[in-house]
Amino acid sequence: MLVRDGRLFLAVALALFVLPGLILNVSMPDGPPRAFPAAGIWVAVAVAALIVSLIGQLAVIRLAMEPHVAVGEAIVHGLRRLVPYVLCVLVWVVPILLVGSVLYNLVGADEAHPPVAAALALIVLSIGGVYLGVRLMLSSAIASAEPLGPLAILRRSWGLSHGNWWRLFVFLLLFFVGALCLILAVDSVAGLLVRLFAADAGPRSVGGLVVSIISQLVSALLSVLLFVMLARIYVQLSGADAAAATVPRSGT
Repeated sequence: MLVRDGRLFLAVALALFVLPGLILNVSMPDGPPRAFPAAGIWVAVAVAALIVSLIGQLAVIRLAMEPHVAVGEAIVHGLRRLVPYVLCVLVWVVPILLVGSVLYNLVGADEAHPPVAAALALIVLSIGGVYLGVRLMLSSAIASAEPLGPLAILRRSWGLSHGNWWRLFVFLLLFFVGALCLILAVDSVAGLLVRLFAADAGPRSVGGLVVSIISQLVSALLSVLLFVMLARIYVQLSGADAAAATVPRSGT
């Protein structure tokens, strides 16, 4: 599918993943180490970039399903399904973030002697978040494929992932480990090459812009691969378009 429709996926990746990421990198000011910069116009740019990338995610998933549509149709479809998808994510992510931030502050208030109960609760919350994340990982595919509301999307994902948690978890683990290794390798090589030909490789320099472009391209291609895989996993688990989800026949 990636070979057959590679141009379609590339068009979406460049327009909705790479370009917003580059604009955000250029607009974000320098901040203190391990902290975000002071609030400014870059926050609005970050929110806009996130929304555009979510539309791109839904558009890529739509392109990876049958029947095929044009890029413009897929983007419009992603825009239409954006609100239900965002709401279904917020339903379970926001409570985890709120409780996690409270527990993290309790643990960080006394790093030498953190409260045991708060530390254990934070560990349990993290494990629970991973479990929920795997059970609900098909939410984006369902939001793009089926005309459901936020809660119905969550129930549908929970049902499809039933009995397949370990398979889905290992898939995500292998993918993210491989993606992290690739990103680190490409960033390191790109940084070394840029420094050979450019005196300055800082975030506001030409060399830094080249490194940012390469990094965004790699991240976008990995994102497209992940979303296409999620779409095909959804097709297999839902039983829809089963023939397209299996290995193509030789014709003999």
